[in-house]
Amino acid sequence: MPSETVLYRVDGRIATVTLNDPDRLNPLGVPLQRRLREILAEVRADRSVRVLVLTGAGKAFCVGADLSAMNAASPGKTLGESSAEMMTGLSNQIITDLRDLPVPTIAAVNGPAAGAGVALALATDIAIAARSAYFYLPFMPRLGIVPDLGTSWFLPRSVGRARATALTLLGDRLTADLAAQWGLVWACVDDAGLPDAVHHAAQRLAALPAHAAVETRRAYDAAQANSLEAQLAYEAGRQRELIDADAFAEGVRAFLGKRTPVFEGR
Repeated sequence: MPSETVLYRVDGRIATVTLNDPDRLNPLGVPLQRRLREILAEVRADRSVRVLVLTGAGKAFCVGADLSAMNAASPGKTLGESSAEMMTGLSNQIITDLRDLPVPTIAAVNGPAAGAGVALALATDIAIAARSAYFYLPFMPRLGIVPDLGTSWFLPRSVGRARATALTLLGDRLTADLAAQWGLVWACVDDAGLPDAVHHAAQRLAALPAHAAVETRRAYDAAQANSLEAQLAYEAGRQRELIDADAFAEGVRAFLGKRTPVFEGR
């Protein structure tokens, strides 16, 4: 394990977080997970950051759980009990950290995403995949366990239940091209073009109103459970507040002035 399990840099308004265990294809070991949570907290606190990019070092995005480290249970507990406690207290918190960030997030899927690595990509707002990347769910066909870290929540909402079930049971690799066709990722681009595609998207996201990511996530999450009538009421309630906010006023001024709006940061 390298000394820095996660790399972090801020360039202007864009923060880039890189999982950094390339020799082992960036598995989610405990030190890496803990450091990742620390960095996500830094992103939340740094009001100069307007967008987060999550990627992997080397040839892979993330291959999921570090199975080589899952060889011993805590004293007096089974391996399953210890693993569930770790998920509840650490791993699952990474997903909620990502979903609660006040800035838009991009997954730059530079290579294979497997197991919980798929969940990391799906937890971001926008995923862009290199053409050589693929998505793989070994949970049930290889290990006899259910998809975790939110995969079972995100996946059917992205590709539909039929495709999610087949991917889970058959364990076929989903190519980046097909993932884009199915709606699992926003776009599939040539490997060499991934950095530019991600940077271009990040620049656009960084220019959005400060509340853009949070409001959009909440609206679509609410729509998953709401009836049409309830969602119409939700939308009206949000517009009641947002139309009185500075961002809307700037948007109207820009529209009337035939210019691009300039929104304030966090």
